[in-house]
Amino acid sequence: MKVIVQKFGGTSVQSARHRDRVVELVERARAEGYRPVVVVSAMGRQGAPYATDTLLSLVDATALEPEHLDLLLGCGEVIAAAVVASCLVRRGIAAVPLTGGAAGIVTDGAHGSARILEVDPTPVEALLAGERVPVVAGFQGRTREGKLTTLGRGGSDTTAAALGAALKAEVVDIFTDVEGLMTADPRIVSDARRVPAADYDEVLQMATLGARVMHPRAVEIARQFSVPLRIRSTFSDTDGTMVGAAPRTLDSWAHREPSSAVTGVTALSGLAQCCVETPAGESNWAWRLFQALAEAGISVDLINVFPERAYFCIPGEHSDRAREVARTQQLVCTVHGDRAKVSVVGSAIHGLPGVMAHVLAALSDAGIEVLQTADSHSTISCLVERAAMEPAVRCLHQSFGL
Repeated sequence: MKVIVQKFGGTSVQSARHRDRVVELVERARAEGYRPVVVVSAMGRQGAPYATDTLLSLVDATALEPEHLDLLLGCGEVIAAAVVASCLVRRGIAAVPLTGGAAGIVTDGAHGSARILEVDPTPVEALLAGERVPVVAGFQGRTREGKLTTLGRGGSDTTAAALGAALKAEVVDIFTDVEGLMTADPRIVSDARRVPAADYDEVLQMATLGARVMHPRAVEIARQFSVPLRIRSTFSDTDGTMVGAAPRTLDSWAHREPSSAVTGVTALSGLAQCCVETPAGESNWAWRLFQALAEAGISVDLINVFPERAYFCIPGEHSDRAREVARTQQLVCTVHGDRAKVSVVGSAIHGLPGVMAHVLAALSDAGIEVLQTADSHSTISCLVERAAMEPAVRCLHQSFGL
């Protein structure tokens, strides 16, 4: 049985016209010999009647237990599943709407950010064997005790990847409102182009560092189970971006020059840079500080620790709390707001001399000051003033010939 998972985001199912296009894509998959499994997000975005943010605005979230809030937030996807299933039935396609739990998705009990523990493919496989199309509510699952849980923002991508893994799907199509993975945000770089193929690590890094095309947890699941992903536009017939293991998607020999080692440029704003000076003679200040920040729920990034000081970045909204945490540790934290992180991403960066020099030269030539850096096997990130974020993205995009 040749299975394909087709995930449609909120903008893809928000109107009758858009849902007609969804039906057309399901029909096309069936004509190509696939057994489709459809995963849907809540219809539309904030302001639309059944969008997740609209549902959230109906209540005071702090007045509800997380378990009860999940009952509300899970409604948007259930409504979308029923509506899309009805559209398929109207076109003569036998379709059955399912909640995430009914589709076999079992999670832990962390309401609002549940993790998938396992997927029992039996209920979906039974529908496929009967030549019916399962339409699964994304973003949700069910605990072993039968309680509804939600998976956190972007959770419908995670649902699709998990079902793809459990069903051994030929491919998981992530349909959205963009042509695929882009070399940069088209709102910043007008001539950003579609990346035809990328490996899991590149997409994971780009998603983590600011590209909003797919949820990082979904990419992690797909990589773990070697499920091919395809990021596509609902509204055009372009090939999109195929995401898989590096040997199948990268021409390593064509990416060995520093000037052509990068797949894309991403940007993440809303950051604050912290500098903590250490007391004279203090030896264990760093672990005390970072442990206290962790206990306060503050995530840190771009960490540079020296004997006499530390630099790191945090979400800007946590600035006051970070100062207070430092004060409780008898440390002084100076916070500089309005920072942004600009990153270049590419699997070919690993082990290739000269990429950092190329990045710094490009930013220097553009008159952009680099405040801090970090790197991994496939990324180089630079902290800049927020006002310099867009110029930095554009100059790096041009410098690397993207």
